Amino acid sequence: MYENTYPNKRFKHTVEFLKRYIDTSESILDLGVDNPLSKILKDNGYSVENTSGIDLDIDTSEIEHSQAQVITAFEIFEHLLSPFTVLKSIKANKLVASIPLRLWFSSAYRSKTDMRDRHFHEFEDWQFDWLLEKAGWKIIASEKWTNPTKKIGLRPLLRQFTNRYYIVYAERISNF
Repeated sequence: MYENTYPNKRFKHTVEFLKRYIDTSESILDLGVDNPLSKILKDNGYSVENTSGIDLDIDTSEIEHSQAQVITAFEIFEHLLSPFTVLKSIKANKLVASIPLRLWFSSAYRSKTDMRDRHFHEFEDWQFDWLLEKAGWKIIASEKWTNPTKKIGLRPLLRQFTNRYYIVYAERISNF
C-alpha cells in the first residue's frame, strides 16, 4: 500500500494525538491488518493487536470478542459500507479514529486493482461527528491537519491550506 509514498506526517500527527489521550498501559485493538503504523505504535510502547483482515461490514466478531481497552481505527471507516454497525459493536469505552476528509476539489478515492482499497464514504467532519454521536460516542478531543504535496498545480496548491485529515478521541456514553 505504501510502495511510492509513506505518510510520515499523518503517522507523526496520529502518534502524537494518541499519546495525549491513551496511556501505554492500555491495550489496543487496531481495526485493520497489521501495518506500518501498528509497528510505530508498538515501537512507542503500546500493546497493539490488529484485526485479521476479515470484512468488518459482514463480520464484527473480532471486535465484539476483544478485551482491548481502546479501539483505534485509522483510515478505516471511509472504506466501510456500514461504519455505524462497527461502531456499535465496540465493547471498549475508548476510541481513537481518523478519517481523510472529503475534498471538494477531488473525487472519491478508488483503487482500480484492489476492491478493498476504495472509499465508500467521503466524510466531512460534522458527518463523522454525527455518526459517532448516533453510535453512542462522545467526542472528547479532535484535530485536523493538511497534507501538502510537492507537486505543481491547482490541487497541490489547495492541499497547502485545506484540511485533509481528521482525528478524534471519543468515549462511550451509551450502549443501546
